[in-house]
Amino acid sequence: MSFTAEVKDELSRVEGGPEADVSELSALVRVCGTLSFYGSGAYAVRVTTETGAVARTVIRLSHKVFELDTQLTVRRSVLHKTRNYLIEMRDQPGLEDALVELGVLVPGRGLASGVPGQVVSTPGRRAAFLRGAFMAGGFIADPRGDFHLEMAVTGEALAEALVSVCRDAGVQARLNRRRGAFAIYIKSFDDIVRFLLVVGAARTARAVSNVRRMKSVKNDVNRSVNAEMANARRASGAAAEQLALIDRVEAGPGLSGLPPALRAFCDLRREYPDLPLAELGRRAYPPLSKSALYHRVLRLEALDAEWRDGGGGAGRSGEDG
Repeated sequence: MSFTAEVKDELSRVEGGPEADVSELSALVRVCGTLSFYGSGAYAVRVTTETGAVARTVIRLSHKVFELDTQLTVRRSVLHKTRNYLIEMRDQPGLEDALVELGVLVPGRGLASGVPGQVVSTPGRRAAFLRGAFMAGGFIADPRGDFHLEMAVTGEALAEALVSVCRDAGVQARLNRRRGAFAIYIKSFDDIVRFLLVVGAARTARAVSNVRRMKSVKNDVNRSVNAEMANARRASGAAAEQLALIDRVEAGPGLSGLPPALRAFCDLRREYPDLPLAELGRRAYPPLSKSALYHRVLRLEALDAEWRDGGGGAGRSGEDG
């Protein structure tokens, strides 16, 4: 089962009140249903979906809220090897009134545009409408990869209304036209978690938050390891440069005439060729600070530079304190 299917299965088990049920069924019919007109005042509704949880929810709410008769046909795609569910609500007493209450029809004006206010008039109804819209046309990426959530609908008015409903629910969503349809998408991790909590997918919201924490810990560990490796490479490179410097001084002015502090540093560096200066200072007797050893390196560099510039014998400065 895909991650999206798992979320929809969780949402199909959310129990709402009578008004919330109407709003949820309204979104399901609006997003993945089609309405047919027959003659004068005869209607039929067809809802198609590839998700069993969505089909069950449409049938359950149709029976529970409006006591409508439904017919279910299960078809299998040979090409994609997936099931397709067709739920039909043929013309029957109460269907027209149900369509009006669902906000699909406006009495005397035909099909509704956007989302009628009564369907999303309360926080509970807004949450139910978003739940139905996601179940009907939603996709959510596995949080272990690049995380995002979107809902695909047809009709610009409906798409803009969904963005507005998201905003009223405290979720920032954006609208994008895509291949003749519209996608309402949410990119922000915090907004996705908030959306999941609003629509009733608390279990998924917790799982997503756990994945984010694991990602954060993994990233912190990776950054720490990378920093340590970079420091080790820098320290190794610096130690190699100091050894090469000591070799040059030995071949030039020589080590025997160096002040005791500098000779001690050269001996210590050759004894421990890989240690960084801070650790090297702890091996000295008495222990020395990193800055003290670095000062010795600078003095050796100055002696080497004087010799290279033809200054003759190296200067013999006093010992370090």
